[in-house]
Amino acid sequence: MFYKASIVAGFIAAAHAAPAVSQISDGQVQAPTATAAVSQISDGQVQAPTATAVSQISDGQIQAPAVTTAASPSSPPFGYYSYNQQPSVDTAAALSAASYAGIPVSDIPGALNPVAPVISSQVTGVTSHGPYSGTPTTTGAVTTTALASEVPVLPPNPKELGYNPDGLLHEPEPVPYQPAGGLGTNGTEPVYMVQSDFDYESILLGLYQEWIELDLFHNILATFSEEEFTAAGLTASDRFLIEFMADQESGHATLLSNLLGGPGGATPQCTYNYPFTTVHEAFDFTQKLTRFGESGVWGFQAHLDSREVAQLLDQSIATEARQQMIFRQFAGLFPMPVWFETGIPQSWAWTLLAPYISSCPSNSKRLAWQNFPGLNVLNQPNSARWNATQTGFNETTGFGGAAPSTDPPAGESCVGNNVTGFDCSAAIAQNRSIPLSYPGRTVYLEWENPGKAVGPNNSYVTSTSAKAAEFVIWVSQLNVTYSPLTNITSKDGMNYGMTIQPDVSTYEGDPAINGTMFIALTDANITYTAFNLSSVNPHVAAGPFLYQAG
Repeated sequence: MFYKASIVAGFIAAAHAAPAVSQISDGQVQAPTATAAVSQISDGQVQAPTATAVSQISDGQIQAPAVTTAASPSSPPFGYYSYNQQPSVDTAAALSAASYAGIPVSDIPGALNPVAPVISSQVTGVTSHGPYSGTPTTTGAVTTTALASEVPVLPPNPKELGYNPDGLLHEPEPVPYQPAGGLGTNGTEPVYMVQSDFDYESILLGLYQEWIELDLFHNILATFSEEEFTAAGLTASDRFLIEFMADQESGHATLLSNLLGGPGGATPQCTYNYPFTTVHEAFDFTQKLTRFGESGVWGFQAHLDSREVAQLLDQSIATEARQQMIFRQFAGLFPMPVWFETGIPQSWAWTLLAPYISSCPSNSKRLAWQNFPGLNVLNQPNSARWNATQTGFNETTGFGGAAPSTDPPAGESCVGNNVTGFDCSAAIAQNRSIPLSYPGRTVYLEWENPGKAVGPNNSYVTSTSAKAAEFVIWVSQLNVTYSPLTNITSKDGMNYGMTIQPDVSTYEGDPAINGTMFIALTDANITYTAFNLSSVNPHVAAGPFLYQAG
């Protein structure tokens, strides 16, 4: 067996100081003066206030007098749509809180403060699900002049090799108790909006992800009966948790929409097509979809030009990580079988997401990221089997790189199998006596040729600049590992091959290949690390695919 591995452990720390910010209320930060940028955060929304100075101090809180919505262009551009951004006071809720507390509403700090609304998922009127059957009017990713075919491999920046981590301070402190360095720590007022094409397209991709998660969580509740949830081991409280997670997605979609500049820069919700037919399949699909949603953000957040946007994005994706863990628990999987969560490039996340978006309104914003040819593991380990080593070929349901495991016959299923080590009913933790996958396992693969119409309205086209596939890249935790692709054949427009699952560890005692992780096919085995993984894109021949290693 041949493989090539690189392991990197790093810590990214960024301190953000905001002396110019002048209101902190209920954990919210608000700026009183108007700037060219966004300067108020309220309930996860970012809005620009008026140019009026702060005019009231009450109950120890500083309040800005009036808040306006983002300015609308005089002539709405293509793709413009609107949603309510005007804060208001929920008087009924405030009176209810006062009644419960037994004190006047005026004595409760913040009870009468205006609160910005969440963006409605119904602004498009989309309520249906299923595949797209129309003809696209636009095809391909949004693009401009490309300056090169790939990012060159350069040596490290010499400035990043000079710091001596000896426990001492080497520069004067800007203020007491604050070491020198850091980005965004010089007292400049934070600007909460995207600052580059890279920022915009990254956050736009994140918004597409938030919209599908909001719809998916609601769709699961609407599709399956209470009896089906009960048979899967879930209670009314578990169903409410799913509903609450959908509410979280409303907040996330609102935050990202406003970071994109409000209605003029954001995009509305779409129509979706899901591959599951049972509750367990729905949870397996959802834990995979939330996996690449989370990993897609970890892959780009450290590269954003706007550190302020990265800060807010981190605070939302921390919740996404908890959602992924919950859905693993609902699927009877061990909640977090890895020590580190991996990051993937934007084009990987978009390739995985696009097959599940049927159509989008004509005023939706188009993405710049690449759609790679589809990759499939023919013997994907079936997480619904009590013995996954008995997995045969094509034991997945539906389509796409996140296709869920098919429910096996009752006698072979671990759902409701009340035997310790062989049960995958919903639980806080389920430890499997027989692992889903293992080093040395033969993995059989098939992949498409480029040129397939995918994504919203079938308006994106898969492509690759790679040469013939020679390797399988395994991306998990802090590792980028390769195994050779062998027995390559082609038949009826599809390509086939096989590989051997490598045996590598992140650190001693932590198998690198575990959990729901990522594989793709490449034409070279170039070493990449977590921070520069997107440089592999010109060498990706097909994929990625979510490999169910544990």
